[in-house]
Amino acid sequence: MARGNPDSLPEREKSKTVGPLAGLSPFLLPYRIWIAASLLSLLVTAAMSLALPLAVRRVVDGFSSGSLALMDQYFGAAIAIAGALAVGTGFRYYFVTRLGDRVVSDIRMAVYNKMIGMSPAFFDKVMTGEVLSRITTDTTLIQSVIGSSVSVALRNVLIFFGGMTLMLFTSVKLTGLVLLIVPVVIVPIMTLGRKVRRLSRENQDKIAESSGNASETLQAAQTVQAFTHETRSARRFSTLTEQAFTAAKERIGARAVMTVIVMFLIFTGIVGVLWIGARDVRAGEMSTGALVQFVIYAVLVSGAVAALSEIWSELQRAAGATERLVELLVAEDVVVDPENPKTLAQRVVGAVRFNNVSFSYPARPGVKALNGFDLEIKPGETVALVGPSGAGKSTVFQLLFRFFDPQSGSVSLDGADLRTLKREAFRAQLAYVPQDPVIFATSAMENIRFGRPDATDDEVITAAKAAAAHDFLMALPDGYASFVGERGVMMSGGQKQRIAIARAILRDAPVLLLDEATSALDAESELAVKQAVEDLSRERTTLIVAHRLATVKQADRIIVLDQGRVVAQGTHDALVKEDGLYARLAKLQFTDGKMAAE
Repeated sequence: MARGNPDSLPEREKSKTVGPLAGLSPFLLPYRIWIAASLLSLLVTAAMSLALPLAVRRVVDGFSSGSLALMDQYFGAAIAIAGALAVGTGFRYYFVTRLGDRVVSDIRMAVYNKMIGMSPAFFDKVMTGEVLSRITTDTTLIQSVIGSSVSVALRNVLIFFGGMTLMLFTSVKLTGLVLLIVPVVIVPIMTLGRKVRRLSRENQDKIAESSGNASETLQAAQTVQAFTHETRSARRFSTLTEQAFTAAKERIGARAVMTVIVMFLIFTGIVGVLWIGARDVRAGEMSTGALVQFVIYAVLVSGAVAALSEIWSELQRAAGATERLVELLVAEDVVVDPENPKTLAQRVVGAVRFNNVSFSYPARPGVKALNGFDLEIKPGETVALVGPSGAGKSTVFQLLFRFFDPQSGSVSLDGADLRTLKREAFRAQLAYVPQDPVIFATSAMENIRFGRPDATDDEVITAAKAAAAHDFLMALPDGYASFVGERGVMMSGGQKQRIAIARAILRDAPVLLLDEATSALDAESELAVKQAVEDLSRERTTLIVAHRLATVKQADRIIVLDQGRVVAQGTHDALVKEDGLYARLAKLQFTDGKMAAE
């Protein structure tokens, strides 16, 4: 897994507001009807909340009216309003929660779809675990905001302004006193809120780094255990987790202080206003019902302010999460498809050409993996690439898949520069057997079918037989339906490689790429697979990367690489007679030079 750090993505200016939440608009706009239904139910519940104190006032004043029927009507109206409030709240919960879950699902899919197509150069800078953290942890924050916090915030905004207006109609004097409190409350909300948001983003970054570390070590659990690295790995994860907790503790502390200040100011102010209101009732300047109505509105307004101070922190956390997700969605890849791609024939003939290619990996810009590399492979030809480690053999495959683009020169398939083609189109013409096969956590049948998803069961079995995998698969408890474990941990290296070869055979592509395809096989399996590969190679262009020279002796042409350049090429016998690099490599692998020349 590529290593990186949480700050590897292009840094954008950090907003001190909830403005980054605007980045969610492309995901919200397709659901305008749900948004409208949510807003309607929100308005209804806010209106009912504001109407309830009016009913309470009538009930209180009704006690002194002397009319029992009128008092009953007021009680009935209060119950009706409460019922409407309950129903409206239920609808609001349904619409808003469903909208939140739908939008977050869309965001997760959008981020995954973007990331799964990013070139390896991107993951040289960003850890996979960090991306997973953003898809899970950050989207959970957004789900909470869209599915709850935003609607609660809007409801409290409506209650705040509606309550203030009705308080004004109830008592101008008392409302004026309440308004004097508002600026005193807003100041700590704004100042401490900024600090909370900064600490929230720092907390999320630490969580992402911790998740990346856990993902990396858990995927390599056997290696960690083999080198008795459990304690050190646990200590590293513990350190990162504690750093995340420390950031969270600071955020929680700042938010707690803000809550204390806001609540104290609000309720102290309310008590003061009520004290003055009680004196007005005693003086006969307002009725008891009016004071009760004013008190309820004051409680509603103060509750709305307190809720907004809480929600503001949540919105800021979600804004930070949105920033991080938008960074992924707008991340630019160095390898992109052309706007107007050329088209290949439905079945290419398999002519491959590297024309004066020079390439350095982004992580090692000063080191040439390929330097002035030229290679032309004719349709149906089998070409082997050999050379010492670091000579550039695997880089040829990387460029042929267009995981990277060369800094100079070109790579073409059937005469078309790969940069002029859609990646999905030309990659469909390639079948690949890697040195370290990837086995997915599903059945053996589906692992082979990965090569061609529309293949029938019979075609899968035929490919497995050709790759000498049928017998060991049938020996599994459920045969081809057997679950092979995450990353194929239940299979040997040779078995995994035969699955990968069967996958390539099933793909039936005109260009076959073999990267040490038989390196993990026993002698008997290697003989069977070698015959299958030879049969497969007769009908298609084959490019083989090999360290074991015995596997390439029958190639039509052997290309010898050293330091990113072609230093020799020819047949096995001709290269041995030249007594160059190939001959030296052959002598190291065979008992003597004479045997190597056979």
